Amino acid sequence: MTRKQAAVVLLSGGLDSSTCLAIARDMGFDTYALSVAYGQRHAAELSAATRVATTLGAREHRLARVNLGQFGGSALTDAAIAVPEDDDSEGIPVAYVPARNTVMLSIALAWAEVLGARDIFVGVNAVDYSGYPDCRPEFIHAFENMANLATKAGIEGQRIRIHAPLIH
Repeated sequence: MTRKQAAVVLLSGGLDSSTCLAIARDMGFDTYALSVAYGQRHAAELSAATRVATTLGAREHRLARVNLGQFGGSALTDAAIAVPEDDDSEGIPVAYVPARNTVMLSIALAWAEVLGARDIFVGVNAVDYSGYPDCRPEFIHAFENMANLATKAGIEGQRIRIHAPLIH
């Protein structure tokens, strides 16, 4: 029996990332789920991530911790900023967490390289990228390019792919 190809899936526990885990599994990948406690004000999604990873058969589920909340600047990490019920304002929403997807993808990239995985899945989507700069197709493409310039695997010609199956 040949071993399945490994993929790291960023898993917040929300609908989008859970769907990405299911997609990666359905594509035949051996999935490794990665959740990130980044200083968010609530932990309900992280609890859900554990249940989703188990239910969808992730080979392993890890929780990385990085405190982006120490910098503030987002309604999701700073109690001094109210989370709006309906944010229909123009521009970048107050729920944008500066550099969150860059940091999370970087952590996923590190684990992927250790695992020998060449695929990373992230649940960014078309609804998000209208307001969040790090959910845009241009960002995902640029991060993939950077990953292939900044890793041993990429330099040795083992291309790393960032999958964002919900982006369109």
